[in-house]
Order: sequence, then structure tokens, then C-alpha cells
Amino acid sequence: MVSPGFPTTEQQLAIIRRGAADIIVESELRTKLHRRLPLRVKLGLDPTAPDLHLGHAVVLQKLRDFQQLGHEIVVIIGDFTGMIGDPTGRSETRKQLTPDEVFANAETYRAQVSRVLDLGRTRIEFNSGWLSRLRFEDLVRETAHLTVAQMLQREDFAARYATGRPISLHEFLYPVAQAYDSVALAADVELGGTDQTFNLLVGRDLQRAHGQEPQIALTVPILPGLDGVQKMSKSLGNAVGLTDPPGEIYGKLMSVSDETMWVYFELLTRLPADELSALRRAHPMEAKKRLARVVAAQFWGEAAAEAAERGFHRVFQQRGVPREEDLEQVRLELAQPADGDPGPGGARPRSGAGKPLRVVLKEAGLVPSTSEARRRILEGAVDVDQERVSDVNAVLDAGSYLIRVGRRFTRILIEPGEGRKKA
Repeated sequence: MVSPGFPTTEQQLAIIRRGAADIIVESELRTKLHRRLPLRVKLGLDPTAPDLHLGHAVVLQKLRDFQQLGHEIVVIIGDFTGMIGDPTGRSETRKQLTPDEVFANAETYRAQVSRVLDLGRTRIEFNSGWLSRLRFEDLVRETAHLTVAQMLQREDFAARYATGRPISLHEFLYPVAQAYDSVALAADVELGGTDQTFNLLVGRDLQRAHGQEPQIALTVPILPGLDGVQKMSKSLGNAVGLTDPPGEIYGKLMSVSDETMWVYFELLTRLPADELSALRRAHPMEAKKRLARVVAAQFWGEAAAEAAERGFHRVFQQRGVPREEDLEQVRLELAQPADGDPGPGGARPRSGAGKPLRVVLKEAGLVPSTSEARRRILEGAVDVDQERVSDVNAVLDAGSYLIRVGRRFTRILIEPGEGRKKA
């Protein structure tokens, strides 16, 4: 039955193409859209970490595009595949998570996804619902549809095979399991990052083997992190979390390079083309403010974004310092107690025993690496207790420090011991 409320095929394609890296196969998508029936659009998320970040928001935004066009949205929480571990991009076998770890992470995903999608119109499924019911003979039947040669076409598998690094047999099963999700749902479209292209295409193969019309594989680019170089990752310290406070989101986005800013505009916002053109003609600082406010508003609302902007203006443009209650706090521990006189309250960087400042910056997640910390110190972008630090060998004793890296302030509490934890 034709749905009269749908935009035309060309109108939908124009929206779907924005921010997409590849559509396999666009002519097939055009045919599906021309039927003017809601498509079943699938996204799988493996709960291998507790928090989502803006890199995940890129594909979630594309899913929202489909949702706003009136299509059926299905988010699959990969509680079963998460225990296998996606080998994509790995040079070695990923550590398998326990069911408890996967469940704990999955519990946080629903709330985080709701920051982008309308949960009232979103179907959420756990793939253990069908994968855990497969018998061994069912699994053998599914693997018979694929070949080892196909699996070795993956760049990561091929590289590991060529250099003699091990590939565990269960890693071959991951693309099969993800593909079976598409069969179980009879998906019309599956979304993923460009690093997921192989897995999405296996879904097309398995659907054909089951007599289904193959899904469209739509990929989105991998979002660069705040450093503009490596992909966004919390482990690299270059990420903006979906649950980060609005002031932190705003401040982090104000720190990106002008080049990275335009990538973020394209992938994280849906501002009209004429507004983007006007922003390109404006001063980069004004454009960056617009980016930071739009993204903060997407996850926290316009009022919170406005407050974040006012806070940024007070702190950085009026050379103020954030209120203590607004500061992110991170506790770090010394590998061993510092020797010698720590100075008054341990509140000054010095050379000697203690914890090197560049290590503090990395462990606190303020920079992705100690080499980046060294670079930021040398370029004068690091203050400790409102004093510029230029000594790359500076060491901090146990104590409390207000540390600024670029435009970001953080309260660091250093205690004897070993490890890292949020205050």
C-alpha cells in the first residue's frame, strides 16, 4: 500500500546521501524507496564499552534521518555478538567479554541512544534472542553459505594471515552472526561505519542464501577525534562522550582545528547548506561556537547549550576560571610516594620524583599520548594552577591541581598508590 505522507524518492535520497560514505547498491535503494513503503533500517551496537561518543553519533544521526523520513528503525544491542568480539580493525584477537560485562554495558546504551533517536518510534532488540537459540547444525548450515576465501578478503584478516599472526576460528563467526541478524529481521537497510563494510556485505550474501531481498549496505565515515588525526576513541583520550556535561562538550569542540571543525559540521549536524556557506565566510571562531552550541543542544537541549556557551565566554574570552563545582575532577595515583620536599601543599610542578606532568595529562584523558602532552607543553598550551608550564620534565607531587590544556580546565587530585578513577 502506498504511503502518501512519504517524501518523494529523490527527496529521500538527497537526505540519505548527506554524510554517507557509500551506498551499496544505490540503484537498489532507489527501487526500495520507490515502493513508498516503510523500510526496515537496522543498526547493530556491540556493548563492548559502557559509553558511546560522537563517533557513534554519526551513524545514529543517519539512523535518525531514516526515522524522520518515516521508516522503521531497529537498534540491535549485540549482547550475543559482544561476547564474541568484533575483530574489525584488530591486529590481534580481541579479549572476549563475560556475559555480566556485556549486560552492564548494554544497560547504559538505551539511555544514550535516546539522546539521538525517538525511542517511542525505535524498536530495540537483543540479538541473543535469536542467536542463542541456534543449534550446532544450524550454525554449520549458515557457515556453508560462506567461504574461507571470502573471509580472507578482509584487510585485517588478510594482514594477520600473511604475517603468521593467529586468527581464532570464532572471529570468522562474528561476520556470520552479524549477518544472521539481518536475516532474522529481514532488514532492508543496514548502517555502519566504513570499517564495517565487509560485515554488512556478508549480510547481503546470507540474505540471498535465505531467499530474502538483500539489504542495502550504507556506510558513514569514521569520525576523527579531537586531535584531528586518529579516529575518535575514549582509550585514545580524543573523544567527546554522549553523556559528557554540556559545558564539557562545548569546551572540547572549541578545541578542534578549523579543518576538523568542518568534518564535524558535515557528519554531526544537519544545518542547511546556505547556513554552512555563511559560516565558511565567517570568522572560524564564530563558526566553531556555532558547532559547539548545536552539538551540545542535540544532546542536552538549547537551554543547557546556551548556559555552556555563557560559561565558555566567561572562562576563556573574559579570562575567567570555571567555578569549582563546574570542573571535571579526576583522581590519579602515584606509582610510588614522591621523595623529597613536595613544596607547599605539593601545588607546584617540579623536576624530580613524583608523577611526570606529561603522564598526568595522558592518564587524565586530557591528551591521547605523552608525546602529545610534550608537544602541548612546548607550545605553551598547559597551565598548572594558572601558571604556564614550559618544562616537559615537570613532575607533580601528591596534591590538588587546576590544570588547563588548551581551553579545557580539569581538577586533578593526585594521591599515593596506582591507578586512575573519577572523583
